[in-house]
Amino acid sequence: MTDDTLDPVPESPFRTSRLEEAEGDGSNPTVNPTMGELISIRFSRRGLLKGSLAVSAIASTVGPMALLSAEKAQAANNSASSGSAFSFVEVEAGVDETHHVADGYDADVLLRWGDGLFPDSPAFDPKNQSAEAQRRQFGYNNDYVGFIPLDGSSEHGLLVVNHEYTNEHLMFPGIVSIAEGKLKVAPADLSRVDIEMAAHGGTIVEIRKVDGKWQPVREGKLNRRITSTTPMQLSGPVAGHDRVKTKDDPTGKQVLGTLNNCAGGVTPWGTYVMAEENFHGYFLGQLPEGHPEAANYKRYGVPEGTYEWGNFYDRFDLSKESNEPNRFGWIVEVDVNDPNSVPKKRTALGRFKHEGAESIVARDGRVVFYLGDDERFDYVYKFITSGTFNPNDRAANMDLLDSGTLYVAKFEADGTLNWLPVVFGEGPLTAANGFNSQADVLIETRRAADLLGATKMDRPEDIQPNGVNGKVYVMLTNNTKRKDEQIDAANPRAKNAFGHIIEIAETDGDFAATKGRWEVLLKCGDPSVAAVGASFSTDTTRNGWFGMPDNCAVDSAGRLWVATDGNNPKDTGRTDGLWAVDVDGEARATSKLFFRVPVGAEMCGPLFTPDDRTAFVAVQHPGDGGTDWAPFGRPSYYEDLSTRWPDFRNDIPVRPAVVVITKKDGGKIGV
Repeated sequence: MTDDTLDPVPESPFRTSRLEEAEGDGSNPTVNPTMGELISIRFSRRGLLKGSLAVSAIASTVGPMALLSAEKAQAANNSASSGSAFSFVEVEAGVDETHHVADGYDADVLLRWGDGLFPDSPAFDPKNQSAEAQRRQFGYNNDYVGFIPLDGSSEHGLLVVNHEYTNEHLMFPGIVSIAEGKLKVAPADLSRVDIEMAAHGGTIVEIRKVDGKWQPVREGKLNRRITSTTPMQLSGPVAGHDRVKTKDDPTGKQVLGTLNNCAGGVTPWGTYVMAEENFHGYFLGQLPEGHPEAANYKRYGVPEGTYEWGNFYDRFDLSKESNEPNRFGWIVEVDVNDPNSVPKKRTALGRFKHEGAESIVARDGRVVFYLGDDERFDYVYKFITSGTFNPNDRAANMDLLDSGTLYVAKFEADGTLNWLPVVFGEGPLTAANGFNSQADVLIETRRAADLLGATKMDRPEDIQPNGVNGKVYVMLTNNTKRKDEQIDAANPRAKNAFGHIIEIAETDGDFAATKGRWEVLLKCGDPSVAAVGASFSTDTTRNGWFGMPDNCAVDSAGRLWVATDGNNPKDTGRTDGLWAVDVDGEARATSKLFFRVPVGAEMCGPLFTPDDRTAFVAVQHPGDGGTDWAPFGRPSYYEDLSTRWPDFRNDIPVRPAVVVITKKDGGKIGV
């Protein structure tokens, strides 16, 4: 097996994963250097490399023969994994209809699509769905999972969950037909669209551990559903700007709903932030000839027309409402302490296809948010608040995200990192290039970053700061469009199907620094295939390697956990899952499989309670695909599913769900 045969994107006429959605029409037209080019330049200038990080670097940049030599040279130093921070017996990689967790652990379904969240929530009835019912039930395709303790407890808190998108062929009965071996979905009607709109957004629900098992509290006074029609407020520099005013909102300050919420975060002051990612797919129609937003929208891939909402709601039809796309692609902040609060789209953090917004308090009290723009050849960002965090006054922190500086990353060939301010008036961000205010810069964040010369990356997804070791981990999922002519002797990974992970060390360990250094922690893929050039340690087993890193988490001990999106059973022999990755010491770059999802599913989350005794993971779109899994061997849809996880009932379809993992002896996860 070589990477020439690999295609982690399943062929389907439907939205099968965020991997497929991220490969939209948005494009980066610049000649800014790619991360691959910089890795090549950097290590070709280095002399002798030593240690486990050196082997990682070699594997990142040289051909198969050098990779094999490096593995032999390092074998003596990595002959045992005694230095690993993880002690569980890993799961066997594979593919089947259900989920699997490491021996000694329980993995229980906590919340499924359609589960009631309130005392008056209707029972889940998949053949008689309604938007009204869905607004009182757990939404579809759970992605980000966060936990906000109540009463300072790790056994009682608020679970916050994003609902990214919908898969109609898995959700609705009687809408799929088969012609010439291909699936076709019937055009949507208003009822189906309204259900989809209600299934998007997020959930806030109280949960509690009772007799060793977690359960939702339907009577929780803070429980809430957020949907694509929930009233929201635009705040920060873009609020009230002409480019976000619409017929329904002439003030440019009020927005209905949030879309395609991928990863997210919980702020130090206990609010929930939702990241709007692939908003381009919700718009159809055409702008009038010569419209001033045409170039802006092209850079974001608008319109893609994946959803049919614009046939029923004018705001999603560009020919009827040209400014609506500018009102999406933001970070949304929700005050979970008030179920009637109006969520705010914090425009100071920029507009792009946000993967997440993980944060950490810098040593001077300012708060730093790391942000990835999930598209091939796009950028890594961070936002630093102007104000400082007050741990003793929650109210004083509630508008910190309206003022600060957005930066974009430029990874230099010598291993240094420069954070470039995305600020009106700085460098090329002036009226000469079409920017007349900071609002213009933020609405067109991608173009601003283009002009600044930021480094084009291979789909930046989750970015996680590690408060224990002071590092930052960047998940780069893949980039199959890196062209062959970009290959040189030191960079063989054209058509980067498996992705990689970058480790950043900010200067002096200060997360608010504007300079730092970077290393390649891992080049992902099967290390037994030399041409892939993967760089896992030699202690990593055939079950331990992974491709397509996506979401990640750092637990309270500073250990890195990586979830994946895009493992194709036909090509990799495994589903997506959650891997534990050593980042320090002798075991650095060693990975172990801890949890794997059912066939067709994507692994999202993960999230740990503060005491590390519970892990929450999100299983998204189980049963999607099916053609690439030999025992099934055909497309999967509502009436003919590759799995009926998690209920395994013939009258119940697959249901995306949050799974809660605990150790049978009550101890800490992974220890």
